[in-house]
Amino acid sequence: MTADGELRHVTSDSDPELYWCLLGGKGNFGLVTALEFDLFPVTHFYGGGIYFPGERLAEVLHTWRTWQSDMPEEMSSSVAVQRLPPLPELPEPLRGAFVVHVRFAYLGPSVEGERLIAPVRAAAPAIIDTVDEMPYTAMGALHMDPPTPMPYYDRTTLLRAFPAEAADKLIELLGPGSDSPLVSAEIRMLGGALDREPEVPNAVSSRGLPFVLFGFGVGAPDRAEFLSARLEEVMNAMEPWADRRRMVNFLSTEEATDSERLSEVYGVERYRRLTAAKKAYDPTNMFRVNHNIPPA
Repeated sequence: MTADGELRHVTSDSDPELYWCLLGGKGNFGLVTALEFDLFPVTHFYGGGIYFPGERLAEVLHTWRTWQSDMPEEMSSSVAVQRLPPLPELPEPLRGAFVVHVRFAYLGPSVEGERLIAPVRAAAPAIIDTVDEMPYTAMGALHMDPPTPMPYYDRTTLLRAFPAEAADKLIELLGPGSDSPLVSAEIRMLGGALDREPEVPNAVSSRGLPFVLFGFGVGAPDRAEFLSARLEEVMNAMEPWADRRRMVNFLSTEEATDSERLSEVYGVERYRRLTAAKKAYDPTNMFRVNHNIPPA
């Protein structure tokens, strides 16, 4: 439903410009009440997570950094530095632990997946290793994210590269010698299908960038300023390898709050096109409680 109150069935044929904007423009162009999307058949995959002691961060992170660059498109991975809370929902070895968590998923044969993950398994002794063949319905076991809401503060940045110098800087800020209060800071591989232009174009701005760095801290409102400052410290340290474009789904409420910064997030030409479409479909800027794209 657009700002004029019209209920529309939007497709790439019926409303190509609005369709382009809706895929990547967040909540700036209307209320999406239903959607259709394509699937492909996957019943099982080879994957899971490996938890290493945080004291072995340097070995694990540098191994992951070089290992992931030679992986096939059927594989995806991320690595997170985590200071976990002492919650009873966690397995006993992880309660209150400082760990490095490597996540891995591979859509090829399990025997090949086992061969691919072997260098990471050899990086250091594992605390827990859940990597195995599993049904697609168990994919939540990869990240082990908490199932309930929590008060957190987050920041992200996209990286053009992740060289040894960048890894060393993260080890300095997040490793065993630091006093980092962050619950998690992770680097996710992008690339592959995420890099390719879709059959029908859209406004997504992050193609061509190989990594996203995402960090968060947990705490009540009185911790907001402190945690936000520590998150900014990590993101600023990555500036030599960062790009001004961003993944809009990862923007925190404090980021890209003005037109200049949002223009950098999308890229100038893409942002100009979005503001022109906003003028056509929402000239009074009704949909503005968001990372707002104003009417041109």
